[in-house]
This record gives sequence, structure tokens and C-alpha cells, in this order.
Amino acid sequence: MFLKGIREKFKHKSGIKFLKERLSKTPQSLDRSHGITSIGCIVDLDHFEKPELFFEFVDEFDLRPNAVKIIGYKSYYDNNSPYSTPVFSDKDLGWKGEIENSYALEFLSRDYDLLVNYYNEEKLLLQLMTVKTNARIKVGFQEVDRDLNDLILGTPFKDFKMFKLELKKYLRVLNEIE
Repeated sequence: MFLKGIREKFKHKSGIKFLKERLSKTPQSLDRSHGITSIGCIVDLDHFEKPELFFEFVDEFDLRPNAVKIIGYKSYYDNNSPYSTPVFSDKDLGWKGEIENSYALEFLSRDYDLLVNYYNEEKLLLQLMTVKTNARIKVGFQEVDRDLNDLILGTPFKDFKMFKLELKKYLRVLNEIE
């Protein structure tokens, strides 16, 4: 038990080191044309319990039905409990910032035009997922490290409707949607 605690602490430290190194480098850009055709959403399910609302982006941006991919974070989850959204947690942290979760790896294997980071607290696993996801535009909240996101919205976290309206407004300004 004692050794497991030490191991977890060292994993956490190596994850923080990886995150700092990744944020200090210039992010790689994707060679994708303008326009939003695929959206990835990383959601903190400990504080926002309605991840199905993100599927409203399909109608909002005139996307294909399978264009929105959602992955949720829970600080602790039970493998036997059914979740409607694929979930990862703190126990999925590996060495050197690796994430050892099949749902997370599948999410990270795709390229997105837009990544929505729907969390407002700095948690290592959420931040690692953000830096490891290949996306042309990353959107998040002002309470989180500003180096993680390209577009930062100052909307209330619990008000998804306002977040969606602000996001749509700024994507229009950036000529990403019509």
C-alpha cells in the first residue's frame, strides 16, 4: 500500500513534467482546411453531468451525426457502473504523461477541427488529454491555463446554452462557420 502511494506520486510528478515540456514547445498545426467538420469534447463529469448536450453541436453547425466525439473525466469511477459517455480517470495515468485507457487512446487517435475543453479546474489528466489531442482550434474556459487553449471563453461553466452561443459567435468571426 505504501509503495503504491509512492509510485502514484512519482507518476503524477512525471505527468506534470511532461505537461510543462509539451506546453513550452510550439504546438504543431494540422493541415486541414477551414470549417468545422469534426468536434472533440473533453468534459469534466464531476462538475457537468449532461455530456449529451454536446450532441447539439451537430444541429448547431450542420455536421454529420457522428462528427461529435465526447470523452468524460471522473476523478473516480467504478468499472461496473454503466456510463453513457466513455470515461477516464486519475487511475489511468501512466509514466511520463501516458494515459492508459482504451477510450482515451481511441479519442486521441483522431484529428479534430475543434476541441472543446469543458472543464474549469486544472486537473492533470484533463490537461494531458488537451495537449495530446490533435485539433486545429482548442476552446476552453478562462480559469484554466491559457496556454492550453486557442480561444478562451468567459462564460459561466454551468450555463451550456451561453457557452454554445458564444462559441458560435466567435467561430463566425473566425470564418470557421457561416
